[in-house]
Amino acid sequence: MTVQWWSIAKEALDRTFIVAKFLCVLHVTNTYICTPTLVYGPSMLPTLNLTGDLLLTERISTRLGKVGPGDIVLVRSPENPRKTVTKRVMGMESDRVTFLVDPKNSDRCQTVVVPKGHVWIQGDNIYASNDSRHFGAVPYGLIQGKVFFRIWPPEGFGSLGQRE
Repeated sequence: MTVQWWSIAKEALDRTFIVAKFLCVLHVTNTYICTPTLVYGPSMLPTLNLTGDLLLTERISTRLGKVGPGDIVLVRSPENPRKTVTKRVMGMESDRVTFLVDPKNSDRCQTVVVPKGHVWIQGDNIYASNDSRHFGAVPYGLIQGKVFFRIWPPEGFGSLGQRE
Protein backbone atom coordinates (compact mmCIF):
# COMPACT_ATOMS: atom_id res chain seq x y z
CA MET A 1 0.00 0.00 0.00
CA THR A 2 2.79 2.52 0.85
CA VAL A 3 4.70 1.58 -2.31
CA GLN A 4 1.64 2.34 -4.44
CA TRP A 5 1.07 5.65 -2.64
CA TRP A 6 4.75 6.54 -3.08
CA SER A 7 4.66 5.86 -6.86
CA ILE A 8 1.49 7.97 -7.24
CA ALA A 9 3.08 10.84 -5.28
CA LYS A 10 6.29 10.60 -7.33
CA GLU A 11 4.32 10.61 -10.62
CA ALA A 12 2.29 13.64 -9.47
CA LEU A 13 5.47 15.47 -8.44
CA ASP A 14 7.16 14.69 -11.77
CA ARG A 15 4.18 16.01 -13.72
CA THR A 16 4.02 19.13 -11.54
CA PHE A 17 7.68 19.85 -12.31
CA ILE A 18 7.04 19.42 -16.05
CA VAL A 19 4.14 21.91 -15.90
CA ALA A 20 6.23 24.33 -13.80
CA LYS A 21 9.11 24.17 -16.30
CA PHE A 22 6.70 24.78 -19.19
CA LEU A 23 5.21 27.81 -17.42
CA CYS A 24 8.70 29.20 -16.73
CA VAL A 25 9.67 28.83 -20.39
CA LEU A 26 6.38 30.44 -21.43
CA HIS A 27 6.95 33.37 -19.05
CA VAL A 28 10.52 33.98 -20.23
CA THR A 29 9.48 33.73 -23.89
CA ASN A 30 6.54 36.10 -23.41
CA THR A 31 8.48 38.64 -21.34
CA TYR A 32 11.85 38.73 -23.09
CA ILE A 33 11.56 37.23 -26.58
CA CYS A 34 8.20 37.30 -28.35
CA THR A 35 4.55 37.80 -27.43
CA PRO A 36 1.20 37.68 -29.24
CA THR A 37 -0.72 40.97 -29.10
CA LEU A 38 -4.32 41.83 -29.96
CA VAL A 39 -4.63 45.36 -31.34
CA TYR A 40 -7.69 47.23 -32.56
CA GLY A 41 -8.87 50.74 -33.26
CA PRO A 42 -8.73 53.31 -36.05
CA SER A 43 -5.30 54.86 -35.42
CA MET A 44 -3.29 52.45 -37.59
CA LEU A 45 -5.71 52.21 -40.54
CA PRO A 46 -5.11 51.06 -43.26
CA THR A 47 -2.13 49.01 -42.04
CA LEU A 48 -4.04 47.36 -39.19
CA ASN A 49 -7.75 46.58 -39.08
CA LEU A 50 -10.29 48.56 -37.11
CA THR A 51 -11.88 45.38 -35.71
CA GLY A 52 -8.64 43.84 -34.53
CA ASP A 53 -5.47 42.08 -35.57
CA LEU A 54 -3.50 39.43 -33.76
CA LEU A 55 0.17 40.34 -34.10
CA LEU A 56 3.48 38.88 -33.02
CA THR A 57 5.72 41.36 -31.25
CA GLU A 58 9.38 40.67 -30.61
CA ARG A 59 11.06 42.24 -27.59
CA ILE A 60 14.74 41.76 -28.41
CA SER A 61 15.18 44.66 -30.87
CA THR A 62 14.03 47.22 -28.32
CA ARG A 63 16.57 46.00 -25.79
CA LEU A 64 19.34 46.12 -28.39
CA GLY A 65 18.37 49.58 -29.70
CA LYS A 66 17.39 48.19 -33.10
CA VAL A 67 14.14 50.13 -33.50
CA GLY A 68 14.05 52.78 -36.21
CA PRO A 69 11.83 54.99 -38.34
CA GLY A 70 9.13 53.02 -40.12
CA ASP A 71 8.89 50.28 -37.50
CA ILE A 72 5.53 49.50 -35.90
CA VAL A 73 5.95 49.33 -32.14
CA LEU A 74 3.99 48.59 -28.99
CA VAL A 75 4.37 51.47 -26.55
CA ARG A 76 3.22 51.92 -22.97
CA SER A 77 0.90 54.93 -23.21
CA PRO A 78 2.48 58.07 -21.73
CA GLU A 79 -1.01 59.30 -20.84
CA ASN A 80 -2.38 56.11 -19.27
CA PRO A 81 0.25 53.58 -18.13
CA ARG A 82 -2.38 50.84 -18.02
CA LYS A 83 -2.80 51.07 -21.81
CA THR A 84 -0.50 49.89 -24.55
CA VAL A 85 -0.72 51.61 -27.94
CA THR A 86 0.45 50.48 -31.36
CA LYS A 87 2.08 53.19 -33.48
CA ARG A 88 4.74 53.71 -36.13
CA VAL A 89 8.11 55.25 -35.27
CA MET A 90 8.52 58.43 -37.32
CA GLY A 91 11.71 59.79 -35.78
CA MET A 92 14.53 58.90 -33.41
CA GLU A 93 16.50 61.15 -31.07
CA SER A 94 17.87 64.30 -32.74
CA ASP A 95 15.72 63.74 -35.88
CA ARG A 96 13.67 66.65 -37.18
CA VAL A 97 10.02 65.64 -37.59
CA THR A 98 7.47 67.77 -39.43
CA PHE A 99 3.81 67.00 -38.80
CA LEU A 100 0.34 68.44 -39.34
CA VAL A 101 -0.79 70.00 -36.06
CA ASP A 102 -4.54 69.54 -36.65
CA PRO A 103 -5.06 67.64 -39.91
CA LYS A 104 -8.87 67.75 -39.63
CA ASN A 105 -9.08 71.55 -39.53
CA SER A 106 -5.94 73.05 -41.07
CA ASP A 107 -2.80 72.48 -43.11
CA ARG A 108 -0.56 74.11 -40.48
CA CYS A 109 2.69 72.20 -39.97
CA GLN A 110 5.12 72.20 -37.10
CA THR A 111 8.67 70.87 -36.95
CA VAL A 112 10.22 69.48 -33.77
CA VAL A 113 13.57 67.95 -32.89
CA VAL A 114 13.19 64.65 -31.04
CA PRO A 115 14.97 64.91 -27.65
CA LYS A 116 17.73 62.55 -26.57
CA GLY A 117 16.42 59.16 -25.42
CA HIS A 118 13.03 59.68 -27.09
CA VAL A 119 11.15 58.60 -30.22
CA TRP A 120 8.40 60.26 -32.21
CA ILE A 121 5.43 57.94 -32.83
CA GLN A 122 2.36 58.45 -34.98
CA GLY A 123 -0.56 56.36 -36.14
CA ASP A 124 -0.90 55.74 -39.87
CA ASN A 125 -4.38 57.32 -39.76
CA ILE A 126 -3.47 60.89 -38.77
CA TYR A 127 -7.15 61.86 -38.55
CA ALA A 128 -7.92 59.38 -35.76
CA SER A 129 -4.71 58.89 -33.82
CA ASN A 130 -3.71 60.09 -30.39
CA ASP A 131 0.08 60.11 -30.71
CA SER A 132 3.22 62.25 -30.37
CA ARG A 133 1.42 65.12 -32.09
CA HIS A 134 -0.69 65.33 -28.91
CA PHE A 135 1.64 64.22 -26.10
CA GLY A 136 5.09 64.86 -27.57
CA ALA A 137 8.04 62.56 -28.01
CA VAL A 138 7.95 59.32 -26.01
CA PRO A 139 10.85 58.00 -23.89
CA TYR A 140 12.52 55.04 -25.62
CA GLY A 141 12.04 53.02 -22.43
CA LEU A 142 8.26 52.97 -22.97
CA ILE A 143 8.67 50.88 -26.15
CA GLN A 144 7.67 47.33 -25.27
CA GLY A 145 8.33 45.60 -28.55
CA LYS A 146 8.51 45.74 -32.33
CA VAL A 147 5.65 44.25 -34.35
CA PHE A 148 6.90 41.93 -37.07
CA PHE A 149 4.11 39.52 -38.07
CA ARG A 150 0.32 39.44 -38.42
CA ILE A 151 -1.35 36.14 -37.47
CA TRP A 152 -5.00 37.14 -37.79
CA PRO A 153 -7.06 37.85 -39.88
CA PRO A 154 -6.06 35.14 -42.37
CA GLU A 155 -6.16 37.47 -45.39
CA GLY A 156 -3.54 39.67 -43.73
CA PHE A 157 -1.33 36.80 -42.54
CA GLY A 158 2.34 37.56 -43.00
CA SER A 159 5.16 39.91 -42.29
CA LEU A 160 4.55 43.55 -41.41
CA GLY A 161 7.54 45.11 -43.07
CA GLN A 162 9.03 48.49 -42.35
CA ARG A 163 7.58 51.54 -44.08
CA GLU A 164 9.44 54.80 -44.51
